[in-house]
Amino acid sequence: MTVITVNMSKGRLSQDQRRKLAQTLTEAVLVPEVGQLAPPARAGFQVHFVERESDMIAIGGRLLADSGPGVDAMVIDVAVMDGDWRQPVRTEVIERVLAAMAEACGFPKPDPAWWVDFRVIDEGSWGSRGGVLSVLSLLESGVFTEEKVKAIRAAFNA
Repeated sequence: MTVITVNMSKGRLSQDQRRKLAQTLTEAVLVPEVGQLAPPARAGFQVHFVERESDMIAIGGRLLADSGPGVDAMVIDVAVMDGDWRQPVRTEVIERVLAAMAEACGFPKPDPAWWVDFRVIDEGSWGSRGGVLSVLSLLESGVFTEEKVKAIRAAFNA
Protein backbone atom coordinates (compact mmCIF):
# COMPACT_ATOMS: atom_id res chain seq x y z
CA MET A 1 0.00 0.00 0.00
CA THR A 2 1.32 3.40 -1.00
CA VAL A 3 -0.47 6.74 -0.78
CA ILE A 4 0.86 9.80 -2.61
CA THR A 5 -0.84 13.08 -1.73
CA VAL A 6 -0.21 16.18 -3.83
CA ASN A 7 -1.13 19.36 -1.93
CA MET A 8 -1.35 22.48 -4.11
CA SER A 9 -3.20 25.69 -4.78
CA LYS A 10 -6.61 25.43 -6.42
CA GLY A 11 -6.47 25.15 -10.19
CA ARG A 12 -2.68 24.55 -10.19
CA LEU A 13 -2.95 21.34 -12.21
CA SER A 14 -5.26 20.63 -15.12
CA GLN A 15 -7.21 17.40 -15.37
CA ASP A 16 -4.78 16.19 -18.07
CA GLN A 17 -1.82 16.93 -15.78
CA ARG A 18 -3.50 15.05 -12.91
CA ARG A 19 -4.26 12.14 -15.24
CA LYS A 20 -0.60 11.96 -16.28
CA LEU A 21 0.60 12.32 -12.69
CA ALA A 22 -1.70 9.56 -11.49
CA GLN A 23 0.41 7.23 -13.63
CA THR A 24 3.88 8.80 -13.39
CA LEU A 25 3.80 9.35 -9.62
CA THR A 26 2.64 5.77 -9.12
CA GLU A 27 5.54 4.55 -11.24
CA ALA A 28 7.98 6.92 -9.50
CA VAL A 29 7.42 5.01 -6.25
CA LEU A 30 6.38 1.57 -7.53
CA VAL A 31 9.60 0.83 -9.44
CA PRO A 32 11.99 1.51 -6.51
CA GLU A 33 9.59 -0.18 -4.07
CA VAL A 34 9.22 -3.51 -5.88
CA GLY A 35 12.32 -3.36 -8.10
CA GLN A 36 10.51 -3.29 -11.45
CA LEU A 37 7.53 -1.89 -13.30
CA ALA A 38 4.91 -4.42 -12.18
CA PRO A 39 1.41 -3.47 -13.43
CA PRO A 40 -0.37 -5.81 -10.96
CA ALA A 41 1.19 -3.82 -8.08
CA ARG A 42 -0.63 -0.64 -9.21
CA ALA A 43 -3.74 -1.74 -7.29
CA GLY A 44 -1.91 -1.00 -4.04
CA PHE A 45 -1.22 2.64 -4.97
CA GLN A 46 -3.42 5.69 -4.52
CA VAL A 47 -2.69 9.26 -5.64
CA HIS A 48 -4.73 12.03 -4.01
CA PHE A 49 -4.83 15.59 -5.33
CA VAL A 50 -5.73 18.12 -2.62
CA GLU A 51 -6.40 21.70 -3.68
CA ARG A 52 -6.44 24.70 -1.37
CA GLU A 53 -7.38 28.30 -2.04
CA SER A 54 -4.32 30.55 -2.44
CA ASP A 55 -5.22 32.31 0.81
CA MET A 56 -4.86 28.97 2.62
CA ILE A 57 -1.17 28.48 1.66
CA ALA A 58 1.78 30.64 2.69
CA ILE A 59 5.47 30.69 1.82
CA GLY A 60 7.88 32.60 4.02
CA GLY A 61 5.04 33.97 6.12
CA ARG A 62 3.22 35.41 3.11
CA LEU A 63 -0.03 34.09 1.64
CA LEU A 64 0.17 32.94 -1.96
CA ALA A 65 -2.85 35.17 -2.62
CA ASP A 66 -0.67 38.17 -1.68
CA SER A 67 2.43 37.01 -3.54
CA GLY A 68 1.32 37.68 -7.09
CA PRO A 69 1.53 35.46 -10.16
CA GLY A 70 4.35 33.01 -10.67
CA VAL A 71 4.71 31.99 -7.03
CA ASP A 72 4.27 28.26 -6.75
CA ALA A 73 3.98 25.87 -3.83
CA MET A 74 3.37 22.14 -3.65
CA VAL A 75 3.93 19.50 -1.02
CA ILE A 76 3.94 15.88 -2.13
CA ASP A 77 3.55 13.41 0.73
CA VAL A 78 4.63 9.84 0.00
CA ALA A 79 3.50 7.26 2.58
CA VAL A 80 4.75 3.69 2.07
CA MET A 81 4.64 0.35 3.87
CA ASP A 82 7.79 -0.61 5.74
CA GLY A 83 10.28 -2.44 3.52
CA ASP A 84 13.59 -1.84 1.76
CA TRP A 85 13.82 1.92 2.26
CA ARG A 86 17.54 2.46 2.67
CA GLN A 87 18.62 6.08 2.01
CA PRO A 88 19.59 5.48 -1.66
CA VAL A 89 16.10 4.05 -2.34
CA ARG A 90 14.42 7.00 -0.60
CA THR A 91 16.57 9.41 -2.60
CA GLU A 92 15.60 7.67 -5.82
CA VAL A 93 11.89 7.96 -4.98
CA ILE A 94 12.11 11.65 -4.08
CA GLU A 95 14.07 12.46 -7.25
CA ARG A 96 11.64 10.46 -9.41
CA VAL A 97 8.61 12.19 -7.82
CA LEU A 98 10.08 15.65 -8.41
CA ALA A 99 11.01 14.75 -12.01
CA ALA A 100 7.47 13.48 -12.67
CA MET A 101 6.04 16.74 -11.29
CA ALA A 102 8.38 18.86 -13.42
CA GLU A 103 7.57 16.89 -16.57
CA ALA A 104 3.80 17.10 -16.01
CA CYS A 105 4.06 20.86 -15.38
CA GLY A 106 6.29 21.46 -18.42
CA PHE A 107 9.22 22.66 -16.32
CA PRO A 108 12.85 21.83 -17.18
CA LYS A 109 13.49 21.13 -13.48
CA PRO A 110 11.45 21.03 -10.27
CA ASP A 111 10.45 24.34 -8.72
CA PRO A 112 12.31 25.09 -5.45
CA ALA A 113 8.94 25.63 -3.70
CA TRP A 114 7.94 22.00 -4.31
CA TRP A 115 8.62 19.78 -1.33
CA VAL A 116 8.47 16.00 -0.98
CA ASP A 117 8.17 14.26 2.34
CA PHE A 118 8.73 10.55 2.53
CA ARG A 119 7.14 8.57 5.35
CA VAL A 120 7.53 4.90 6.14
CA ILE A 121 4.55 3.45 8.00
CA ASP A 122 5.79 0.89 10.52
CA GLU A 123 5.09 -2.78 9.93
CA GLY A 124 1.70 -3.65 11.38
CA SER A 125 0.41 -0.07 11.08
CA TRP A 126 -1.50 -0.33 7.74
CA GLY A 127 -5.05 -1.58 7.62
CA SER A 128 -7.29 -2.65 4.73
CA ARG A 129 -9.75 -5.40 3.82
CA GLY A 130 -10.83 -5.66 7.44
CA GLY A 131 -7.40 -6.31 8.87
CA VAL A 132 -3.77 -5.33 9.26
CA LEU A 133 -1.51 -5.61 6.22
CA SER A 134 2.10 -6.74 6.12
CA VAL A 135 4.61 -6.26 3.35
CA LEU A 136 5.97 -9.70 4.24
CA SER A 137 2.73 -11.32 3.10
CA LEU A 138 3.10 -9.59 -0.29
CA LEU A 139 6.59 -10.89 -1.03
CA GLU A 140 5.31 -14.03 -2.74
CA SER A 141 2.86 -12.06 -4.95
CA GLY A 142 5.25 -12.07 -7.91
CA VAL A 143 5.49 -8.28 -8.20
CA PHE A 144 8.76 -7.91 -6.27
CA THR A 145 12.07 -8.78 -7.90
CA GLU A 146 14.10 -11.46 -6.18
CA GLU A 147 16.63 -8.80 -5.19
CA LYS A 148 13.90 -6.71 -3.52
CA VAL A 149 12.50 -9.73 -1.69
CA LYS A 150 15.95 -10.41 -0.25
CA ALA A 151 16.46 -6.76 0.71
CA ILE A 152 13.05 -6.56 2.44
CA ARG A 153 13.61 -9.81 4.31
CA ALA A 154 17.04 -8.51 5.39
CA ALA A 155 15.46 -5.25 6.60
CA PHE A 156 13.10 -7.29 8.78
CA ASN A 157 15.65 -9.97 9.66
CA ALA A 158 13.05 -12.45 8.36
